Amino acid sequence: MSIEIVRTGALATVQDLGRPGLAGLGVGVSGAADRGSLRLANRLVGNDPGAAAIEVTFGGLAFRAVDDLVIAMTGAPCPATAGGFGIGPNAPVRVPAGAQVELGVPPVGLRTYVAVRGGLAVEPVLGSRATDTMSGIGPAVLAPGAVLPVGAPTGPVPGVDVAPVRTMPADEIEVRVLAGPRADWFAGDAVARLGSSAYEVTADSNRVGMRLSGPVLERARDGELPSEGMVRGALQVPPTGQPTLFLADHPVTGGYPVIGVVVGDDVDRTAQARPGQHLRFRVMSGVGPQ
Repeated sequence: MSIEIVRTGALATVQDLGRPGLAGLGVGVSGAADRGSLRLANRLVGNDPGAAAIEVTFGGLAFRAVDDLVIAMTGAPCPATAGGFGIGPNAPVRVPAGAQVELGVPPVGLRTYVAVRGGLAVEPVLGSRATDTMSGIGPAVLAPGAVLPVGAPTGPVPGVDVAPVRTMPADEIEVRVLAGPRADWFAGDAVARLGSSAYEVTADSNRVGMRLSGPVLERARDGELPSEGMVRGALQVPPTGQPTLFLADHPVTGGYPVIGVVVGDDVDRTAQARPGQHLRFRVMSGVGPQ
């Protein structure tokens, strides 16, 4: 079984849960920017939650089913059709061979996940089928004409018509952040300022990181740190005082101090934020860095 890509929209890549545990070799984790939505899409079609699927940025994907398929779409809720008939998100959908699936632009959210029953069976690289857009590891960014093989189903079709999903916010998104590990590099009120102001998502954002604009987070120290390990969700602050939130394809090391780390599940929600939306950080107390 396979599907053929007809149109990709702004960006479409194959993603799974990435390559954890290889940072010591200089290999980042990568994988789906919104992992919760990837897992849900796979569960709806009876796949392992970490099976490879398509991550679509801001809709616009079109593909042809070469064989009969069962698919599910999660994440940003694109209007969509299969063979000219409307289909909905968060539900398994049967697509006959030859039918074309088309995704429009989502009214909210940024990234949509399209899982195919059996999972996408592109060749894995270092144990994962994820496309790392920063390092170039993994399958190429999808382009029209690409044919993606589909694997054999490994589980039963779940008896679910539609999964209930919380509506995505169109304006401000609140996320939890743990202070540190370099909060001591900042002025005494910097962490409080981070937690009391909204930061705008700028257009200078991608799968690597999200540049934010808001009140300046002033440092208490000059100089730079030796490069140290970075994690998904780290809020790194360069000399401008404007934080950058690291997402799925972040570098494995960085030299700017990290004032806080967004809690893992909340990084999924930030990955659905569009430029112009605002993040409001809720600094968690009584706990250390993640």
